[in-house]
Amino acid sequence: MKKPKFKIPRFQTFRDAYSVTKSVKPWIGAALIAIFLISWMIGIGIGFAFGHPVYLGFVTLPVAVLVTMFFFTRVAGSAAYASIEGQMGAGASVLMAIRKGWTTTPAVAVARNQDMVHRSVGRGGIVLTGEGGNGIRQMLQEERKKTERFAPGVPIIEIIVGEGEGRVELRKLQKEVTKLKKKLSAHQMREVRARLKAVGGLSMPIPKGPMPTRAPKVR
Repeated sequence: MKKPKFKIPRFQTFRDAYSVTKSVKPWIGAALIAIFLISWMIGIGIGFAFGHPVYLGFVTLPVAVLVTMFFFTRVAGSAAYASIEGQMGAGASVLMAIRKGWTTTPAVAVARNQDMVHRSVGRGGIVLTGEGGNGIRQMLQEERKKTERFAPGVPIIEIIVGEGEGRVELRKLQKEVTKLKKKLSAHQMREVRARLKAVGGLSMPIPKGPMPTRAPKVR
């Protein structure tokens, strides 16, 4: 008789996310306990008002868990970005966390000062994402010309990660890419990926850690 298999990876992901969040926001543990207890006590309080505290306490227990997990998800997403912001290859880490519809080749171009360009391919076309200082615009132009030789006629979008005018904040990068309108068919996308596969990229360290598959809303 085979032993049942437990889904340890999911727990591992949650544990990693909690560790990253706690390193950035040390108060997260106390906040989660407080939110859970307050949410549950509200349910029990409503139960007392209607004369069924045990029943309402039982019913609202999973609701309290969901409220707590929703809060944790939002905070963990913000902490994940904060934990890698400023590191070399942070943009590539965020782009590679997009699970559906996009493939990213990190560091297709790297300068001596560690400015770099990453290339993503999806139904929206080809996205060239630059990380670095003032010289990154020239690097993007050079990479665009090289990419156009391998994929003529394919839409190419340039994005620069960072703070300031004309740049996209790291936490908004996923949303910026995934919201692009589909301009290629599935067949065309696969063909473009095959053409660019030969170009490849460079070997470079990518910041590790749990990254949200969608960028959280930023107020």
